[in-house]
Amino acid sequence: MRIRVDLSYDGTHFSGWAAQPGRRTVEGTLTEALTTVLRLTEPVRLTVAGRTDAGVHARGQVAHLDVEPDAWDLLRGRSTRTPEEAAESRLRGILPTDIAVRRVSRAPDGFDARFSAVRRRYLYRVCDDPSLVDPLRRSDTVVVRGPLDVAAMDAAAQRLLGLHDFAAFCRRREGATTVRTLLHYGWTRAADGTIEGRVEADAFCHSMVRALVGAVVPVGEGRFGEDLPARVLQGRERDPRVKVMPAHGLSLEEVVYPDDAGLAARAEEARATRTLPPR
Repeated sequence: MRIRVDLSYDGTHFSGWAAQPGRRTVEGTLTEALTTVLRLTEPVRLTVAGRTDAGVHARGQVAHLDVEPDAWDLLRGRSTRTPEEAAESRLRGILPTDIAVRRVSRAPDGFDARFSAVRRRYLYRVCDDPSLVDPLRRSDTVVVRGPLDVAAMDAAAQRLLGLHDFAAFCRRREGATTVRTLLHYGWTRAADGTIEGRVEADAFCHSMVRALVGAVVPVGEGRFGEDLPARVLQGRERDPRVKVMPAHGLSLEEVVYPDDAGLAARAEEARATRTLPPR
């Protein structure tokens, strides 16, 4: 049976999501906890909606694992709780405080945490005023030498929307496509004075969000015009004017899935290699 786990974490002291020998990772920590709770002799295998980099946070991460029904039912013990309720309680009792399990549930047929997702939403926080720096937010907000023109950043971001090859903003992987649909990219100044960038796409490739942020910050600084990000996009090559921004300002906020009837079809669609339509 397939189990869905909704979780959040502070990425400050993790070397990203993916398990790595000798390093503290979210996947490694959660795998160890789940294996302990289920009393298994072999580690569980997790599939995640988005593999976050070292230092990146998540409020709306989703993962799944497959377990034998008998092992799952044993979680209830002698209590009247469901196995899902028991799993939530036990995980919260052994996980470190920088990981929070929001919900554990039985996944519907066809669900895949990675491939069934139709979109993912990220938030990036920037402070451009030294008088507004909040030491309590130092782990999720990047401080820049301001001031930044938020309107110019937002206008530049709008030019990137749609279906494109985002090779200029991705770290290439052999055999992997860099074609994505950017559904939303906008910048606003929040009530506390910080600048927030919201980025939403059907999927992201490695370092894409932080590179997208790095493309508009120089525009906000007045060093380049609002057309810079679009010109970089069209070039399909990494541009030295675009710096990948620090990881700690980024948070995965939400992963959205279709209704149960559309899960399997969406997973099949997402597994196909994407290409741009002919001009």
